[in-house]
Amino acid sequence: MSDNVEKKPEAARAEATLMPPVNVFEDAGGITLFADLPGVPKDKLHLHVEADTLTIEGDIVLDMPADMEATHSEVSLPRYRRVFTLSKELDPEKVSAEFSHGVLKLRIPKAEHAQPKRIEVRVE
Repeated sequence: MSDNVEKKPEAARAEATLMPPVNVFEDAGGITLFADLPGVPKDKLHLHVEADTLTIEGDIVLDMPADMEATHSEVSLPRYRRVFTLSKELDPEKVSAEFSHGVLKLRIPKAEHAQPKRIEVRVE
């Protein structure tokens, strides 16, 4: 007996999300990532680092007065999601995050082995 249930790929079953725009800057000490997440309150923002994967997720909360109804909406998906693969040069244990006015700032420093080292030259 065989069943005729069609198996959907995992990606097809995943909830549709908005992809927040990001800017990434690199310097000698690591990277700084800025992500625009308008409409996401701090308590609805979720950051995860697992192995070499960074995931940014946020639920959009738009307060609508009880006596009003939207006649037009350009934000049709209620959630942001973006996934990044981190370089082995970065230290995921030392990620720091700030969130202000809908902009997330992540600082991910380079791992100790990837930091530039100054070599002292001795005179004999």
